[in-house]
Amino acid sequence: MKSAFSEHDYAWVQELMRYPERLTQRVGAIVDTSQVRLPEDPVERVVFQERAKMAIRKVAQEKGHILMVGRPGTGKSMLASMFQRILDQSLGDYLRPKDSVLAFPGKDGNHIRLGYESPKIAERVIQALAAAIDDAAAGRHFSLRELIRPLRRVRRGLLLGTGVLVLGGLWWPALLAGAAITGIGAIFIFLQESQHRVQEKIQRETSGGRPISVKHLQDLVPVILYDPRREPELMTRVTEPSARNMKGGFRHDPYQSGALQTPPHKRAYLGAHATAPIIFIDELKTLMRVGYMAELLEVMQEKRYLLEGGIGTGSGAADKSENYLKADNIIVACCNHDTVRHLQEDGDGAFLSRIEDKGEIIHMESAVAETDTSVRQVVQYIKQEIENLGVELGRVWDTVRQREGDERVRQRCAEIFGRPLPEDFRLSIREFSARACMEVVKELRCRASDGKLSTILRPINGIIKAAEFEAMVENSPLVEPAHVRRAQERHLSLEGALQAESARYKKDLKKYIDSMTDAIGYVVGLAVVTASAGGQMHGQPLPIHGQVIAGGADLVVAGGKMGEIAKAAAQNVRASIRRALRHAGAPYVGYEMHVEYIQAHGGVEGDSASSAMDVALVSDFIRQPVNQKYGITGGLTGDIVLAVGGVTAKLRCIMDPALGMEGACIPWPNKLDVEPLLVNAETEFVRIQEVPGVRIFREDGGQMPFDVYFCKTKYNVYRVVMGLGRQAVEDRMAERCRADAQALRRDRDPL
Repeated sequence: MKSAFSEHDYAWVQELMRYPERLTQRVGAIVDTSQVRLPEDPVERVVFQERAKMAIRKVAQEKGHILMVGRPGTGKSMLASMFQRILDQSLGDYLRPKDSVLAFPGKDGNHIRLGYESPKIAERVIQALAAAIDDAAAGRHFSLRELIRPLRRVRRGLLLGTGVLVLGGLWWPALLAGAAITGIGAIFIFLQESQHRVQEKIQRETSGGRPISVKHLQDLVPVILYDPRREPELMTRVTEPSARNMKGGFRHDPYQSGALQTPPHKRAYLGAHATAPIIFIDELKTLMRVGYMAELLEVMQEKRYLLEGGIGTGSGAADKSENYLKADNIIVACCNHDTVRHLQEDGDGAFLSRIEDKGEIIHMESAVAETDTSVRQVVQYIKQEIENLGVELGRVWDTVRQREGDERVRQRCAEIFGRPLPEDFRLSIREFSARACMEVVKELRCRASDGKLSTILRPINGIIKAAEFEAMVENSPLVEPAHVRRAQERHLSLEGALQAESARYKKDLKKYIDSMTDAIGYVVGLAVVTASAGGQMHGQPLPIHGQVIAGGADLVVAGGKMGEIAKAAAQNVRASIRRALRHAGAPYVGYEMHVEYIQAHGGVEGDSASSAMDVALVSDFIRQPVNQKYGITGGLTGDIVLAVGGVTAKLRCIMDPALGMEGACIPWPNKLDVEPLLVNAETEFVRIQEVPGVRIFREDGGQMPFDVYFCKTKYNVYRVVMGLGRQAVEDRMAERCRADAQALRRDRDPL
């Protein structure tokens, strides 16, 4: 019978095993990350998102809007900060507001007027008004200085004229008469000045020095709502977008009666639209939940708005500005993919249309192809996180080191770690070795598929920091692969921690099933759970039992909480078995097929267990034991095994020696998913008959082999786990059908 594999396929698998060498070349000729030089351009410190980086540069030049769509941890917030930095360095002096916003009393008690003025002028005018009102409030409000000052000037002029005329009278006596007239005038003016001073003194003494109420004057003084000197940031981050945060409004007035009420212009406050050139909305879903989308679209269209008190009957609800505030903002928003669907439906996609009209919608990559560039970016990212950790350690420990010295730092760290530390221990960052960097690349590969690297980097930060502390505790000069592997084990997501608990239970379950069954109809399938936040996949073994009963209803019974896709996969397996029987020319007498996911407490969904279900049913059908030390995963259509997701995570979960597994069968199209498991491990090429595979040694020195076989058809799987080829399986299926047909005829006609 013709083999499904060719010599080219075997050569391809052997070339696959050279992946660690290719990865070493991609990491570059570095010994450790101390040789890595970080780019000066801050935008280039955002790794992987090449299209997004080009987009924000283009949009920054056009001063347009940005909507970034992607999963958490792909760098949306970091790109928003880079966008701000680009605009700040290029157009910041033009974008940053120059004028203060002032509020004045309006035409009545519910209206205000808004104005723009230079901060220095606005501050000087308000200070002068406040000083004048303070003087009035202190009793110095009554003054005749405006009358006394001109009289004093006239008196001084008359006295000067009198002196000149007296001097002239020494030569011309007639001038003395004029001197007498001016002297009498000076005396009269002096008396008038004295009278005004007396009146001023009497008035002040009459008031008794008591402060006088000047609230009616204070209520008329304008208020500075926004001073650009006090808020120099170009971008404002709005974590909870609403009308109050975005547009502003009027605060509640606790004194609403009598003469104590606060005028509306003193209760007004501004939102992000009036004060921030760039508004960063980190989670657009919140904006939709509070119902602010329609108002945002109006402001984006008009670039101005009225300050309003809002709805309701409380204090400030009826307050309003008489004129408009400027609102020429750049909107930078982030959301996940589920929010985009709502945006497409809301107002026929009006917001998306507004973004596309003046800006761009940027899709953040959740995975990128593994290339020389992307691997070097991983190394660059590790270096950046090392530097960030160094800054954090310096902020916490530099003061202690300066005051108490390195020895006391060592003692304090020993108390934190709960173990004695070497005498030469120094609390400082460790560089990653090249092989440790390869472990991080391996982890990113394991979290993606199809030869790609995951771009969800936030969970990787924790692994890098945990590996740093592992190296610190050992006082290792570098972070090595073993430190990264331990960090991966300890730095688990919520789903990972739950799967770790489940894995311990599955080990005991598998041992129990092995000891109690004859391995006929029992198969170890492989399932995967994806972390909702970080996208990390966690595999788990999934024991499956198949049973075929002759003469029953012609159907498949899939018990438990199997999902619709899993049930459809079970029906597909039944069709595949019937097709095989027709091919063998065997009579079909009707079979009731039962499929059970053993101890599966949650809903199991997907078609990745199709191959495992097929093996379980065929094993029970032909009464052939299955090697339960091999896990099975793969979809199935007819005889062909199809690719499935999470293969790397599935293999990792059963490579734990404590589980007792020796290998796995995976689809041929998923062969690239084996590459990350070859990093920092010994390997060799293996074959079972025509089926090629890779043997991975789980311990150094060629110990603890684990074989992964690449299967193109379900008959390749039979060969590996049951030791039978296609012809042998079909012959035994036909033999079973004939025997069942004869038995059913005897039951119907006992004579």
